[in-house]
Amino acid sequence: MRLCRYDDQGQPRAALFYDERLVPLHAAAEIYAQETGQRLELPPGDDLLCYLPPDGPRHAACRTLEAYVGPRLDRLPAHAVLSVEQTSLLVPVPRPNKLFLLAGNYAEHIREGGGMAVERAETFPYVFMKPPSTTLLAPGRAVRLPEISPAAIDWELELAVIIGRRAKRVAEAEALGVVAGYTIINDISDRRFRPNPQRRTRDRDAFFDWMHGKWHDGFCPCGPCILSADCVGDPQTLRMELRLNGEVRQQASTAQQIFPVAAVIAFISNFVTLEPGDIISTGTPSGVGAATGTFLKPGDRLEASIAQIGTLVSTVEAE
Repeated sequence: MRLCRYDDQGQPRAALFYDERLVPLHAAAEIYAQETGQRLELPPGDDLLCYLPPDGPRHAACRTLEAYVGPRLDRLPAHAVLSVEQTSLLVPVPRPNKLFLLAGNYAEHIREGGGMAVERAETFPYVFMKPPSTTLLAPGRAVRLPEISPAAIDWELELAVIIGRRAKRVAEAEALGVVAGYTIINDISDRRFRPNPQRRTRDRDAFFDWMHGKWHDGFCPCGPCILSADCVGDPQTLRMELRLNGEVRQQASTAQQIFPVAAVIAFISNFVTLEPGDIISTGTPSGVGAATGTFLKPGDRLEASIAQIGTLVSTVEAE
C-alpha cells in the first residue's frame, strides 16, 4: 500500500498512490460504501501516519480500502482517479519533528569521495540533521540553486524511513517494528559552500562548510509517497536509481548499506527519542555529481527512483 498527500484547491488530502494516478481516500471510501453497503471509518484529514503501521488507528481500514480499489482501478469513476501529472503532490510528512540523514553509509560512495571505507564493526553511523520546515521540498517542485553559492550543487538519492512509534533504546532485532513506512529523499548538497571567504582558517572549517552546505532552503526533496512498512519484507533488498536528464547517474541497492535500516534506528534511539513522523534518510550510494565534477544547472531534471516506492521528480532553477 502506498499513500500520498496532494493539494486539493488549497486543502491537503490523503490518497492511495499508483505511480501515474492517485485515488483520494474520501472518494474511494464513498465508492466502497455505495458498492458494498459498508462504511469504513476514515477521517478526512491528511495525516498519513493515521493509516500506517504499527499504530495507525485506521491502518486496517485503509488496507481494506486499498485491497478493494487496486483491482478496480481502471473501472473507477473518472472523478475518483486523478492524474499525478496534473496534481500537486505534497511532502508525505509535512512537519516531522526531526529529520536525520546519514553520511558515508555506502562503501563505494566513500571511495569515490577519496575516503577509505571501513567495516561496520570498526565505526559507527555518521548522522547529521537538516531543518525540516525549510529544506523539505514537495515532489515536482524546483530545487533552487542558491544565489549565495550556486556552482557546485549535487544530488544524493536515499532511502528514507518514516518512524511510526515512539522509540528509545530499541534493539536492532526489534527496530523495524517501529517503522511506519519508507519514502525517497534526494539529499541536495552544496559541495563548495564557503561562508566568509576572508575568514581566518580554523580546524573545523571543512566540516562546518560541508554541513552548512546541506541546509539551503529546498535542499531535501521528499516523496512521492510512503510505502507501508508491512509491504516491505526486507528494506535491504530495494533497487535504487537516479537519472539526470534521462541519464543514469546512480544505480545501486540498499543491500550495499554499511549500516542497515534496523541498525541505524537502534543507534539513533540509544541517545535520541524517536517520535512518530520522524524521518531518517539512510545515505547515498556512489554516482554523485562531485565524483565527475558534474553539478546541477537550471533546466535540469532529476528522477530519483527506489523499487516498490516510485520516482521522486525534481526540476532545477536559479534562485
